[in-house]
Amino acid sequence: MPRPLTAQSNNELQMRLRAQSQLLHVKDVLEKIRLLCLQRGASGILGLRRMFLRMDDNNSGDLSRDEFAKGLDDSGLREQLSDDEARELFDIFDSDHSGTLSFDEFLKRIRPPLNATRISVIEKAFKKMDKTGDGVVTYEDVKGTYNVKAHPDYQNGTKTEREILTKFLNVFEQGGIQDGKVTWDEFLDYYSGVSASIDEDLYFDLMMRNAWKL
Repeated sequence: MPRPLTAQSNNELQMRLRAQSQLLHVKDVLEKIRLLCLQRGASGILGLRRMFLRMDDNNSGDLSRDEFAKGLDDSGLREQLSDDEARELFDIFDSDHSGTLSFDEFLKRIRPPLNATRISVIEKAFKKMDKTGDGVVTYEDVKGTYNVKAHPDYQNGTKTEREILTKFLNVFEQGGIQDGKVTWDEFLDYYSGVSASIDEDLYFDLMMRNAWKL
């Protein structure tokens, strides 16, 4: 007999189903790519960032049209876009017609919107780990701060402390990159997805404070 979903898992499931439903009627290509990522869960946009990072051989932060198309293809998103939509998506960000786009700017635009209250508590959690203030934390920093015992799966006995921590850290190893680091943008990408699954600011704030001992 399957175990009942935790509130957190149920929220994410509802977000995926909502995105799937909205995809049936969406017209705007930016909204469509956002929904396609959310359909994959809270880490959908983060996974796309890691994919693009792997392709950025010279660390320029830019992708050519072919590289962008390959990133969408490798991520499995390209097959859900028409040729015209894929072209339009690139052209929106290639405003100077240089033949490249900034994938950081692209991801910022498709990231689900966050109000100031939610950004503030996400920032507090990251700054608590980022002792040097350089915008990058290590997995050891995460391990030392993340409150596994506040996780619903730990509290109901369905997962061990180690299982929960491993699963959480694996979120940041998507796209073929295993560098043992989490940047501010990656952290924000992930929690913008989590935020999209939670309607109430108060509940989101409480979840963050419990998870990161704020």
